[in-house]
Amino acid sequence: MISTRDGRPGVACSDRREKLPPPEPRISKPGSTEAEGLVSEDHTAKRANMHRDEVSRQIATCCRRMWEAGLIAGADGNVSVRVGPDRILVTPRGLLKCELEPEDIVEVDLHGVHRGGCRQATTELDLHLRVYRLRRECGAVVHAHPPTATAFAVAGEAIAGDVLPEITLLMGEVPVVPYATTGTPALGDATEPFIPGHDAVLLANHGALTWGADLAKARIRMESLEHAARILLAARTLGRVTRLTREQIDALERLRGTSPHDQY
Repeated sequence: MISTRDGRPGVACSDRREKLPPPEPRISKPGSTEAEGLVSEDHTAKRANMHRDEVSRQIATCCRRMWEAGLIAGADGNVSVRVGPDRILVTPRGLLKCELEPEDIVEVDLHGVHRGGCRQATTELDLHLRVYRLRRECGAVVHAHPPTATAFAVAGEAIAGDVLPEITLLMGEVPVVPYATTGTPALGDATEPFIPGHDAVLLANHGALTWGADLAKARIRMESLEHAARILLAARTLGRVTRLTREQIDALERLRGTSPHDQY
């Protein structure tokens, strides 16, 4: 046992996966179908492990980039990526996001059961899992506290989807989910009704949640959401927000060729 960064007892992060008893030795004749099958299984396992390692690096990088952009502070926010039909890699709880390392990332299944990693998953894991269950095409979820967008959430105001073409194309209107206590099922319950028809939501008095087919899309939506909030706030100080007409929105949707929540 060692002490984790936050002082709690834990195990070394180099020991990232569950330890299994060594398999019984198997002897196969070279060139046999069984031997070829064992080689194939070994290669498949190695590829899967390499994929998880790469995704863990991408998650850690995403967290640092969001911290650098001012979208999160301290231990705020959380990120997850689907790496299999029933497997999710997600950020741990209680660590500075700007200092996350790939070995800090936790693996869970769609029921939230811990499957790998030396840390505990974020306390807002349930919120992520709700998105994956309801949007089976979703490959990544990002939660952050972008300052201006969160100010809209505190004010109880949605981000309009009919002002900026980029928002119309990327995610459409971003509604405000009624307040619920963070880290509890109540937050997931409040958010669920908004998930099927949207690609991003504001969480009242809390922050924002975006998702997409992959981590790049989910992160782009978070960055674009904050950028749009800043523009809308600036436009208000100038005294006017000009909305797109129905015809202009229809043209954008024809350009995209799909409805907002199917754009990935």
